[in-house]
Amino acid sequence: MSEIDANLLIAKSLRRCGITHMFGVVGIPVTSLATKAVSLGIRFIAFHNEQSAGYAASAYGYLTRTPGVLLTVSGPGCVHGLAGLSNAAANAWPMVMISGSCDQRDFGRGDFQELDQVQAVAPFSKVSAKAKDVAEIPECVFRVLSGAAEGRPGGAYLDFPADVLHQTISETEADELLAAAEKKWKLDKIVENGVENLDEIVENAVSLLRHAERPLIVFGKGAAYARAEDELRKLVESTGIPFLPTPMGKGLISDTHELAATAARSLAIGKCDVALVVGARLNWLLHFGEPPKWSKDVKFILVDISKEEIELRKPHLGLAGDAKRVLGLINKEIKDDPFCLGKSHPWVEAISKKSKENVAKMEAQLTKNVVPFNFFTPMRIIRDAVAALGSPAPVIVSEGANTMDVGRSVLVQTEPRTRLDAGTWGTMGVGLGYCIAAAVASPERLVVAVEGDSGFTFSAMEVETLVRYKLPVIVIVFNNGGVYGGDRRSPEEITGPYKDDPAPTSFVPGAAYHTVMEAFGGKGYLVGTPDELKAALTESFAAKQPTVINVTIDPYAGAESGRLQHKN
Repeated sequence: MSEIDANLLIAKSLRRCGITHMFGVVGIPVTSLATKAVSLGIRFIAFHNEQSAGYAASAYGYLTRTPGVLLTVSGPGCVHGLAGLSNAAANAWPMVMISGSCDQRDFGRGDFQELDQVQAVAPFSKVSAKAKDVAEIPECVFRVLSGAAEGRPGGAYLDFPADVLHQTISETEADELLAAAEKKWKLDKIVENGVENLDEIVENAVSLLRHAERPLIVFGKGAAYARAEDELRKLVESTGIPFLPTPMGKGLISDTHELAATAARSLAIGKCDVALVVGARLNWLLHFGEPPKWSKDVKFILVDISKEEIELRKPHLGLAGDAKRVLGLINKEIKDDPFCLGKSHPWVEAISKKSKENVAKMEAQLTKNVVPFNFFTPMRIIRDAVAALGSPAPVIVSEGANTMDVGRSVLVQTEPRTRLDAGTWGTMGVGLGYCIAAAVASPERLVVAVEGDSGFTFSAMEVETLVRYKLPVIVIVFNNGGVYGGDRRSPEEITGPYKDDPAPTSFVPGAAYHTVMEAFGGKGYLVGTPDELKAALTESFAAKQPTVINVTIDPYAGAESGRLQHKN
């Protein structure tokens, strides 16, 4: 009777769960696991550090609705992977971190890379499992992957001790265990709404919208994850209600839509009397739904997959369920008794007027060719180059203080799930990991990263990974010589025994980031004028090869914390 080892059984379990990609860093004791996974048709993307690999796994889970899988070695590898796991937890994206661990018999004796990893991941993991014997592997794998994807998605963890990885089992028993686990755990379950009398709640929600004087529809990446774009568009266009996306909700309905309220955000949230919030949390990104940014009298209708989230926020009405499903019920209720605000409605006119005014002010800044570059001139050139690509639109990855904040206002999203940025967790360093995830998850799309130099250097060595896997990623680095732009100290702050050291915010001026890409065989550009940037974008977009465009920015053009100064 033929036998298989635990590594192959894990790979078989993952494949049976529908896993087609893994991200990670190999080494003792998990190298064989990665090799076995590849032999079964799972593409393994090998990174230089677990942090970036974890960010890739988290974003992959968001983009595909299949848990992103991160593989790490034991101890420090697991700890490094916590960056990605915490990112998945905060953003509510399905991800599973798999780590090897020390021999069970040697735990507590100071074994190689010893750590109580299940305890270490606990703050960021919805569900964790440690296989203490080879026979437990299929059930552990199915249970954890199912847990990561069910309900509100999030991070989950699998622990495989080194001694278990060396165990074997008969193929017959392995097949029986796999079949039993698959029968027990299904990954395609959507947690149905647990609220009683949902029809009555939907009816009340529609009544609120119907009788509102200044209604607003707000949606976020939860709606994007639920693939609710068609239902949202139908709701907006049938009712004429203005809409406001959160940063990663952009593109579910095109930013160019006439009812888009993004350019009139302060007016929209400050004056609306009823807000339907779909797949977005009333957290710091939405000012907690509280005055003074919001009216004290606003009535929130909150649509969220999590009953606990609704109970936490205490909205006027809460509909717990999948965004696509709940919006379908809302649209059905409206269809039976339709209403539409119309273009001449005072609220729609007010939003439209303010949007046009603010867009005109922004365009006045954008049309100027400022050299040395500020943030607006190169951002406008990038916006226009991306727009010229048409459909399928590229995935835009963005991080950095000023770079990301300005990009949120200037770069236009016209298609769903085409923006990845620092997100709910406010994570810097996600850039290259997100780029790799997007290129793997959406091979039909170009990936364009627009990064500050500080954000880029968190994970810059992963440009080698781009070249190794020949991924169509263009990385544009806004290089202003530091965090926010170099030395920001006042004269009285430059004192003490280390006053001649560079400022804490400073990098080496004129750093040649483009040559890092060239060192590995990719393409690099150094640009400092509009014509140079346009030429580099035209060539790189056409070539669709790993590229770094190093854009020299005036070191005094930025501001600390970008446009989120109240957070610092």
